[in-house]
Amino acid sequence: MSAPDIISLEPATGAEVWRGKPCDVDDVVARARRAWPAWAAQPLTTRMELMRRFANEVRKEADTLARTIAREVGKPLWEAHNEVEAVIAKVEISIRAYAERTSQRKLDSALQGKMALRHKPHGVLVVLGPFNYPCHLPGAHIVPALIAGNVIVFKPSEKAPASGELLARCFQRAGVSAAVMQFAPGGPGEGQRLVAHDGIDGVLFTGSAPTGIAINRKLATRPDKIVALEMGGNNAMVMWDTPKLADAAALIVQSAFATAGQRCTAARRLIVKASLYDQIVPLVKSLADRIIVGAPFDEPAPFMGPVIDNAAADGLSESFLYLMSHGGKAIKHLQRPEGTLPFLSPAIIDTTAMASRPDVELFGPILQVIKVDDFDQAIAEANNTRFGLAASLIGGTPQEYNRFWANMRAGIVNWNRATVGPSHAAPMGGIGLSGNHRPTGYYAADYCAYPVTSGEMEQPRAVIGVGLKS
Repeated sequence: MSAPDIISLEPATGAEVWRGKPCDVDDVVARARRAWPAWAAQPLTTRMELMRRFANEVRKEADTLARTIAREVGKPLWEAHNEVEAVIAKVEISIRAYAERTSQRKLDSALQGKMALRHKPHGVLVVLGPFNYPCHLPGAHIVPALIAGNVIVFKPSEKAPASGELLARCFQRAGVSAAVMQFAPGGPGEGQRLVAHDGIDGVLFTGSAPTGIAINRKLATRPDKIVALEMGGNNAMVMWDTPKLADAAALIVQSAFATAGQRCTAARRLIVKASLYDQIVPLVKSLADRIIVGAPFDEPAPFMGPVIDNAAADGLSESFLYLMSHGGKAIKHLQRPEGTLPFLSPAIIDTTAMASRPDVELFGPILQVIKVDDFDQAIAEANNTRFGLAASLIGGTPQEYNRFWANMRAGIVNWNRATVGPSHAAPMGGIGLSGNHRPTGYYAADYCAYPVTSGEMEQPRAVIGVGLKS
């Protein structure tokens, strides 16, 4: 019996966006293995030029790609266009990063010859993409991996295959063989078989912590396979003394509710100095009340679209009720204006009085507010999580920011900046349940190639000076 079709539905309408058969995992991996030697043998300059051609193909398809992303994952059209621009920008950043992070070096020593440092690709890498940024986040793995000489098996999220297929076509139109960058649609089953396949040399993953942990567990006995995990966060913003309260409120709303809260770096917890609570919380609520929630192509343009599907909306609604029933005090209720579609309003809840706050990533527009009395308590509360992706201090003195930076366990630590929207030209990753110390972004080159050290002399030269019979 054939496997059921992969079907992608438009969150804003429920209409079908894409339908197709899941990939044949064995066939996909076999094709990739056959393609790898020739691709790895290409000059580095050739691979880099092909990536530049890919960027040009994305430019040509920018409108189609943005509209497909908007339809398939529900984000507003303006935000989908921003994602396409990020895909394009990533190419030159990856080229610069590869030259810097994996540069060739030679050290000369008259008697010992030369020491050389060069880098090699791993081979066949599986890229597992998320739904929230279905082109930019997979591309952040794919482009540096291809530059390094790896071949790619790309399985997009089963919730965003149409966007992934268009991305793959841009590579092919640029001259990258379909065997070198394979589009491999599928569901969780195909993902699990790809991860476990003996023919792959590594897994580059962006997604939820439970899935990342499952991948890590599956490959725990395979140190020969590279594994890069970029997972989620229970990210904290600390609100401290500042005269710029309106600006602070805007940063908080951007961090909590951009992309309907479906960003790994989204602020989940707002930790507020008690004396500022009655000033900042009403401002945040007032701004959140003004947010337009709507379909991607609505006019005026919405700030928030729907969450990805009804299952996600149901789970978030249940989580909000759980917080309320266990000591949380609603500041702005989570509402679902259209019961048959996954639109949610931004929600704010004070969880200060909760005896035990669940340390989970609520992947949607829910912001928890926690009141504290002093700065040490604020830092301790911000660190009260198993995750460690992003944190931000709003307000405070330079000395307080230095304390915050030094003591926060996170891979991204900001001051008077949102938690979302990290620079593409910087490392992107976290610690704890947020990652495995292999950040993507500018440092992706580090896990896309491995260093090879060589001692080299043009002629053999050696003597054994001790321990021999005369």
